[in-house]
Amino acid sequence: MTTNDSVNNAEIKPVELRTPRATEREEMLAGRLYNPADAELTALRERAADLCLTFNQLPHSQAAERTKILDQLFPEHGDAIEILGPLQCDYGVHTTIGNRVFINYNFTVLDCAPVRIGDDVLIGPNVSLLPPMHPLRWQDRNLRQTASGEYYDYEYGLPITIERNCWIGGNVTILGNVTIGEGSVIGAGAVVTKNIPAHSIAVGNPARVLRQIDDTNDAASLQSYAQ
Repeated sequence: MTTNDSVNNAEIKPVELRTPRATEREEMLAGRLYNPADAELTALRERAADLCLTFNQLPHSQAAERTKILDQLFPEHGDAIEILGPLQCDYGVHTTIGNRVFINYNFTVLDCAPVRIGDDVLIGPNVSLLPPMHPLRWQDRNLRQTASGEYYDYEYGLPITIERNCWIGGNVTILGNVTIGEGSVIGAGAVVTKNIPAHSIAVGNPARVLRQIDDTNDAASLQSYAQ
């Protein structure tokens, strides 16, 4: 980019929200720019933060109480899920969790876009699911101020889907607009920025497919651990 291009880019007025528009929550879930300072969204985030705090402070021995909190935080969840905590989410109500899902310590899901976790998924410790996106130009990204002095910004979100039978290793980060295909394994520490095909092993930053999971060879190699 030339100096003139930079100057011209800076002269482009900051983006504004489209009109007419639906509610900010509807705009958010549709993947369009929205104002997160909206009263409904703020109330939902505060509710989720309070529920996460309560859950994280409960002893593991109080299983019934912990389950009640998860029922409120993730109303769309299946049977036999286990979340060790601590956990943190933006809304909770925009995350769907399938049956027999295990989520290890320090789970973060910023569900400003739909997040779908399929049946029989294993999620390791320190995993982050990150749908939020911010404008790349600072002119569009920086905080704005209302006439009454309140600050706000514009954001948008992109969905994440983890299909059934996946294993997400520890310290994995998954960004928005990503689908992890059925039966895949994501190696520890990976940063997933693009879709991963089904039955793949993906590692690295950015994550790349290492190889396909082979039923015959991978099943045979496991037998040594069963001796």
